[in-house]
Amino acid sequence: MNKVVFKLTISIVLLVVSAGISYAQTDKPYTEGPLWQVQFVHTKPGMTNLYLKNLSEGWIKQMRAAKEAGLIMDFKVLSSSPSSENDWDLLLMYEIKNYAMLDGMRDKLDAMSKKVFNTNEEGLHTKAVSRNDLRVTQGGKLTQEFQFK
Repeated sequence: MNKVVFKLTISIVLLVVSAGISYAQTDKPYTEGPLWQVQFVHTKPGMTNLYLKNLSEGWIKQMRAAKEAGLIMDFKVLSSSPSSENDWDLLLMYEIKNYAMLDGMRDKLDAMSKKVFNTNEEGLHTKAVSRNDLRVTQGGKLTQEFQFK
């Protein structure tokens, strides 16, 4: 009789513990997905097409090389009508697998830029300054995608 009660008690405890574990695993309706680094850009009046050309000759080349090298998963440029005079009209985004990929990312992207554009730090700085004539950056954010179950 004692063996039966003991086995029943153990079975109940295991059932309760396993139910608690499965409940803890399903209480979120999503899983945490990849990261997106986004940058908000406001192009100056009449400069949007010039800035897009600048992007295609610079940032897009860098992002393609970064994707081929496995540093990023994807990249996008989104366009929107500004809701006010100082609102962004272009959103530049690139996708990173996880937070661990951020370790040393800036150095890797800088090295890639020097290689892709065959220039030194001064040449990259000159190009960055010329982009300032075309646009105003309005900040950026590191965001995480939620993938719903």
